[in-house]
Amino acid sequence: MKTTWAALVCAVLCAAITEQAGAAQWVTTWAAAPLPPSVAMGPFPGTPSYTNQTIRQVVRISAGGNRVRVRFTNEYGTKPLAIGAARVTLADVKGNEQAASAHTLTFAGKPTTLIPVGAPMLSDPIELRTEALATLSISIYLPENTGPCTCHQAGMQTAYVSDAGNFVDKAFPPKEKPLSRAFISGVEVEAATPTKVIAVLGDSISDGVGSSDDANHRWPDLLAERLVARNANQGWGIANLGISGNRLLNDGAGQSALARFDRDILSLPGLSHVIVFLGVNDLGISYGKFPEGPLGEFFKKQVPATRPTAESMIAGYRQLIERAHAKGVKIFGATIAPYEGAFYYSAEGNGVREQINKWMRSSGAFDAVLDFDTAFRDPQKPTQMAIPLQSGDHLHGSDLGYEAVAKSIDLALFK
Repeated sequence: MKTTWAALVCAVLCAAITEQAGAAQWVTTWAAAPLPPSVAMGPFPGTPSYTNQTIRQVVRISAGGNRVRVRFTNEYGTKPLAIGAARVTLADVKGNEQAASAHTLTFAGKPTTLIPVGAPMLSDPIELRTEALATLSISIYLPENTGPCTCHQAGMQTAYVSDAGNFVDKAFPPKEKPLSRAFISGVEVEAATPTKVIAVLGDSISDGVGSSDDANHRWPDLLAERLVARNANQGWGIANLGISGNRLLNDGAGQSALARFDRDILSLPGLSHVIVFLGVNDLGISYGKFPEGPLGEFFKKQVPATRPTAESMIAGYRQLIERAHAKGVKIFGATIAPYEGAFYYSAEGNGVREQINKWMRSSGAFDAVLDFDTAFRDPQKPTQMAIPLQSGDHLHGSDLGYEAVAKSIDLALFK
């Protein structure tokens, strides 16, 4: 009897191990952080809504795979979101669709779905082989009034919005060409090779503001290219969860990093590393002196009741570190870039920045430190970005600046 039970237990365990070894490894290969709707304020437009329209969006993934599924989002919606049809195709670097690769997306086997208020929804997997750094075209038909969109404002990639009608499987003359993401927050692939995921928790400098539109020239995109070039046998998914205007401690442009960390970062399938590049908005908005006019009025409304100090910022970073380590995830801190010359610069805020950067470099709290401050700064005037590396506002990188940042990252940190 003992031998029989031992054999049975062995058989069950072996079957479980075999099943686990053969299980699909789903990983995030592209991401955009969802944002709550906002009204028009100063120079910033309000969040759009759509009715009986098709939206076509182009995304470049990082890791390749054998199957694909898309994560839709109604997480800030005020009503259920009706998806009347959705389709994915491979595309060339300019976003031109490869019609032979077209696949209809389904949801629990059906071509339509209703996404509840406050919820995301994954599509069913489709059999679509994708290489690393492939481009996808995602088309969505929205038959009913969506209410204000759960969008990502700074997409840096042209989307195409139709006039009335379902055009998911045909060309259409675009009525609008927004540079934003609408109702999609992620693409996942069933990895074809061992794959890990690096998530970026950042602000507009990670979002790619200042880089060329439709060029995939954000520094996380360039990091993906370096990792692919290094080793074809190890896949790396890059999930860029930067939000323009985002802060570590306070809500404003989206929820604070501390508030959104678990949903936007720690929930990602395949996550192994996090890069935190945040803080300049906390300091600029809290310590800056704003110009007169709509822009100044907008930012005055964002000033928190209590100014962040080096101590409170460091406590916030330590929270992220503890929560990442609790999930077995490595977390790297990027030093805050110089910003003298930016509209909200102040010597007082810069002093706090320098204290934080000193702590990052010396404390050993992060698993590693990426010195973006050094990568961006002018050696002759280290409180500001080198002129060729900034986009003209002394806050965001240029294409050259984002290349410098991506090249400054030691790839040996990612194993």
